[in-house]
Amino acid sequence: MKTLLIEVQSKQCRPFGQSPQSGFSLIELMVAMVISLLIMGGVLTLFLDVTRTNDEMAKTNIQIENGRFAIQLLQNDLSHGGFWDGYVPQFDDLTLTTVASDTPTEAPNSCLAYSDLGWTDEHKNNLLGIPVQAYDDAPTGCTSASPAIGTDIKANTDFLVVRHAETCVAGVGGCENTAGKVYFQTSLCSTLPETAYSYVLDTDDHDLRQMDCATAADRRKFVSNIYYIRDDDTLMRSRFDVDRHLAAEPMIEGVEGFRVELGIDDGPVDGAPDTYVRCPLADISADTTAPSTHPAATVCTEDQLANVVAVKVYVLVRSLTATPGYTDGKTYSLGTTTLGPFNDNFKRHVFSSTVRLNNISGRREAP
Repeated sequence: MKTLLIEVQSKQCRPFGQSPQSGFSLIELMVAMVISLLIMGGVLTLFLDVTRTNDEMAKTNIQIENGRFAIQLLQNDLSHGGFWDGYVPQFDDLTLTTVASDTPTEAPNSCLAYSDLGWTDEHKNNLLGIPVQAYDDAPTGCTSASPAIGTDIKANTDFLVVRHAETCVAGVGGCENTAGKVYFQTSLCSTLPETAYSYVLDTDDHDLRQMDCATAADRRKFVSNIYYIRDDDTLMRSRFDVDRHLAAEPMIEGVEGFRVELGIDDGPVDGAPDTYVRCPLADISADTTAPSTHPAATVCTEDQLANVVAVKVYVLVRSLTATPGYTDGKTYSLGTTTLGPFNDNFKRHVFSSTVRLNNISGRREAP
């Protein structure tokens, strides 16, 4: 009787439907762990895929940004090439009825310092008459200059020189006006015979006049920029300042190829390019006392360089870091030049632009 009562009381204390055992069995725990691991593996795979995609997008964005910046930098400078504040060389003046006396005689030594004796009137005419020069290597006149320009140029890349007057007037609106630097000034007065086709390109302020023959002519800083690719795939720029070109400074990383084609107006003079050419290396001497001559057969002629009205530029830009699992087996066309395949793990893209030299081609257009 007592045993039966204990059993009844025990059954009354157990909740209805509860099993005599509680918790997960070993098999249930193992199944739960496997399911959890599968879920975690899927989440981790998704996370890694998203991370890799974001990394590749970041690489691509940097590559595109570098390419566009390189093209924009070159475009902006080239578009001002040959700007001399209204000055028109005699050889480029379609209204001239006599023989021009300032036709360029040779491609100037772009790195000749102003303080050297080579800045003769002839050299200045050549600088103004040939505002854009491009070669397939750095000329000796620059690699032997002080400081040297282009000694670290990458093989099979081009060397570009762009010259013009500053677009702002010296001393106006914060525009630089520093004593001892080289400035350009031209006369626009037509009633003073001694100022016909006249300009000055030196460190002094001269009494040249505007078109009203009373107002002083604007002074604008002389601008000369050199672009090339350093052997570590960096776009470099050397600026002319004070009296010579400064040491080149890095501008953009990952620029692996650089090609320049000059558009020559060698047909009827109309301001439009008839042919595009690449110029091989100019054999310009390092002699700082005077610009030297060079074999005409090895370079673009002076007439060709003086008739450049447009420039095609190509840059090959690669990503800054490699992409695992990717192999670049493509070839890349930079105008008449083909590069690749590189067969490495870097992604590449060609950026190009055709830039019209408005200041030269504009004055050649027929009315």
